[in-house]
Amino acid sequence: MVDLDAFRWLLTDEGQQLLRAADDVADDDPLRAQTKLRRTAGRTADPEQVAAALTQAALRRRAVVKFGDLAARMYFTPDGLEQATRQPVAAHRAARLTAFGTASIIDLGCGIGGDLIAFAGAGITSAGVDLDPVRVEVATANLAALDLEGAVMVADATTVDPAPFDVAFADPARRTGRGRTFDVDDWTPPWSFVEGLLHRDSCVKVAPGIPHGLVPEGVEAEWVSDHGEVKEAALWAGRLATTARRATVIGNGGLATLTDEDDPGAGVVDVARFLYEPDGAVIRAGLVTAVAAGVDGGLLDEHIAYVTSERPFTTPFARSYEVLEQLPYREKALKAALRERGIGRLTIKKRGVDVVPEQLRKRLALAGDDEATLVMTRVAGHGTALLVRPL
Repeated sequence: MVDLDAFRWLLTDEGQQLLRAADDVADDDPLRAQTKLRRTAGRTADPEQVAAALTQAALRRRAVVKFGDLAARMYFTPDGLEQATRQPVAAHRAARLTAFGTASIIDLGCGIGGDLIAFAGAGITSAGVDLDPVRVEVATANLAALDLEGAVMVADATTVDPAPFDVAFADPARRTGRGRTFDVDDWTPPWSFVEGLLHRDSCVKVAPGIPHGLVPEGVEAEWVSDHGEVKEAALWAGRLATTARRATVIGNGGLATLTDEDDPGAGVVDVARFLYEPDGAVIRAGLVTAVAAGVDGGLLDEHIAYVTSERPFTTPFARSYEVLEQLPYREKALKAALRERGIGRLTIKKRGVDVVPEQLRKRLALAGDDEATLVMTRVAGHGTALLVRPL
């Protein structure tokens, strides 16, 4: 928890001085860091203020994964940081909005302002509301720390009229007192509120596991991954919807997107020279056959998200492997085959088969100097083991 009064004190000149000192000791042992900071603060700060400074310094360290260089200037709460959108994903969303000429947006449940600062940074007139006064204070501080314009206030999102704004954005909280919930009716605001928003120009961030059948007709569902990790799905409504399903992948090379309009379909084929492992966003979007078509290939199995092709391709939508050989699937014969090849270190990837890689690796009792990657999956319904080389 972050105490509101202690956080407001951190924004004063005296608080900022203590926060800088906390940043200097944040990597120390927690008890040692607290002792050093209390010595630095002397009688000018009480224990709650010292704790607030140390908490912010620690959260800034953790936030680098999501916010990069911006983290050192921002403010957080523990749960707010956990729920905040990664900066590259938020920047992509803001770029989509600006491409549609969005001039103003209301963020209904802005949290600590992760998306709000992306909207404001893109030049969109931005306002946010949240039920939690601490989060509102933190979001306001983040806008100021990054020299961005915007307004934030404490309010119930369900009582706010979004009509004055071009676009409404919502990121419903998916946690209850019992922890994370997968029931959309337990969201805050609930699914009924989300459905109402989706009748106008809007964007709603949802969990990547949202069932396709829950997406209303005419609404675009976009699954987004950041460096191979699926982070979210976003529902785009009104004039912002351009297709039914979209997979967007963000990596070191930039951003690439694939839609259902790129999907002519693909059938099941025999194992070919190359194997492709589609990105999680592609799988969630149901666009594995679009990847197969893009590499002039087909599926190993109609129910498994592996693609095979005789041709080598570099694609942002899948990891590529060269198939070296097919090994026995039965464990005893597989163990003998790996020993014969001198494989002592083995990466095991599996899809569609009842295999626990860590347990299997232990039972294989590997011995040798070579390293390899083994894919265990189904081919046309039958268990198969493929020795592959990452490209």
